[in-house]
Amino acid sequence: MPLNIPDKLPAYDVLTGENIFVMTHSRAVHQDIRPLRIGLLNLMPLKIETEVHLLRLLSNTPLQVEIDLVHTATYRSTHTPESHLETFYTTFEEIKDKKYDGFIITGAPVEQMEFEDVAYWKELTEIMDWAKKHVTSTLYICWAAQAGLYYNYSVPKYPLDKKMFGIFSHTVTAPQVPLVRGFDDTFLAPHSRHTEIRKEDIQANPELVLVSESEEAGVFIVSTRSGRDIYVTGHVEYDPLTLKKEYLRDKNKGLEIEPPENYFPSGDETQHPVVRWRSHANLLFSNWLNYYVYQITPFHIEEIS
Repeated sequence: MPLNIPDKLPAYDVLTGENIFVMTHSRAVHQDIRPLRIGLLNLMPLKIETEVHLLRLLSNTPLQVEIDLVHTATYRSTHTPESHLETFYTTFEEIKDKKYDGFIITGAPVEQMEFEDVAYWKELTEIMDWAKKHVTSTLYICWAAQAGLYYNYSVPKYPLDKKMFGIFSHTVTAPQVPLVRGFDDTFLAPHSRHTEIRKEDIQANPELVLVSESEEAGVFIVSTRSGRDIYVTGHVEYDPLTLKKEYLRDKNKGLEIEPPENYFPSGDETQHPVVRWRSHANLLFSNWLNYYVYQITPFHIEEIS
C-alpha cells in the first residue's frame, strides 16, 4: 500500500522519481480503508529535505500511512520557505485533540545547548507529555532521542571530544525485541552529533532496554519495555549525500571538522559515497510501523489512551 501525503508536497516528485509508491490525499479518500495516522514533528532546519528522508522510509510498508506534518509555533524555521510551512504544516495547537497511531520527532542542530535553553523546549515537553495518551508509539531521532530520554527518564547527555560523524558498525544487544527482527549480527548506520548518552545510564533504569549499540558510536537504539517510546541516536534516514553536505557546509565555514568516517571510498572526498545502511534503515521503520504501531493500535483510533 502507498504512502498518503498532501497534494503538491515537493517530496512527491522526488519519491515517485525513485519508483516509490505514494498517493495524494485526493486519491486516497476514494479507498475504503483505515490508514495509519502518523504525525511528524519536524525540528530540522531544512524541512523539505528531512520530509523526503523520512517519507521515503515510511513508504516501505504494505500499510497505507497518512502523514500530518507539524512544526513548532514557538520557533519559526528560517531555512524553509514560509509558503511551504503555511501550505503543508500544522502546529501542535491544531492537532492536540487528535489521536495518532505513530508519531516521529526529528533531530535538531541544538545538541550543544542545554535542553532548557532551546527556544521551543517548553512546547516540546508539552508534546512529549501529550504523546503519552494520544499516540500508540513515538519514535525519537538523534537530538530528540536525547531530549526524550532526558525529559522522560532523567538520562543526561555528555559532550564528545570530537563530533561523532560518519558510518559506524552496530550490534543488536536485545535480539528478542521485535524492532530489530531480521537484523544482521552487525549492521551500519550514520551518526552526526556532538554529544552522547551512555550505556550505564540506560542500564540503570529498569524501564529502558538497550536494543543496539556500537563499539565506536556508543548507544544506538533504546526502547521502553512497553515499546511506546523508541529512541534512535543516529540518522538512519540520511540519504547518500547528507553527510557530505554537512561536511562541506562546516568546512566552508572554516569550522574544525574531519571528514565523516567510513564514508568516502578509500577516504577520498572526491569519490561518491556508497550507501551501506539503506536496507537496515528500511527494516527499522518497517518493524516499527508493523510491530509497534499497526499490531498494537486499536481499529478505532479514538480509543488510543
